[in-house]
Amino acid sequence: MVHLANKTLPAGPARPEADVMVGALNARLTHHGATDVLRAAFEAVPDIALVSSFGAESVVLLHLAAMVKRDVPVIFIDTEMLFAETLVYQQEVAERLRLSNLTIIRAEDLAQRDPGNVLHKSDTDACCALRKTRPLQTALAPYSGWITGRKRYQSGSRAALEFFEVEVGTGRIKVNPLARWAPEDITEYMDENRLPRHPLVAQGYPSIGCAPCTSPVAPGEDPRAGRWRQQDKDECGIHFVNGKMVRVGAET
Repeated sequence: MVHLANKTLPAGPARPEADVMVGALNARLTHHGATDVLRAAFEAVPDIALVSSFGAESVVLLHLAAMVKRDVPVIFIDTEMLFAETLVYQQEVAERLRLSNLTIIRAEDLAQRDPGNVLHKSDTDACCALRKTRPLQTALAPYSGWITGRKRYQSGSRAALEFFEVEVGTGRIKVNPLARWAPEDITEYMDENRLPRHPLVAQGYPSIGCAPCTSPVAPGEDPRAGRWRQQDKDECGIHFVNGKMVRVGAET
């Protein structure tokens, strides 16, 4: 269930009340920062989880959320194709921030569906669905909302990203506290709070996913140019429903 003030909203894909709530929250928080967005999210959607890749910029959102609610549920998807550096970094950040409610999820049917770990070579979308999208949807089933680290500057498909959205197909509230942050805001926050950097950033990886589908980025390239290089793809699929980008705020 989702609560706002004294209202209780039913879970599920058909939730006009949720659209009203999201619109009101976006209007009220237009000139507010990420911390206020997180506080509003925890109040409006008590059963909410934060999904983190523990990638290049993830520590910022994790730190902000932990400052507001130390026991926020955090979901980390181990695709079993991540860089070893990411797995080590995940443990370091979790300990540093004292994340007390962390869940690591993995696909349960890899041995049957990708026994040779080669699916990514023939069908990256199918690989992402197998290793990320489906496991995440299963993990999110008990929750009415989730918090992401998406930002407007990351890609054209995110250019109109709002703080709050209603996810088409599931009815979950989706929260993007860092939507309006610029790259320099991320760097400044990390510096001011002395947060640990992902070790691969210094090696030319400003955006980090699975090892087979992530390459270094040359100076002057788009930060996400190293993700699925030379493919018509810039999203793993966890922000899609039925193959379409979910961005309600830009459509309504």
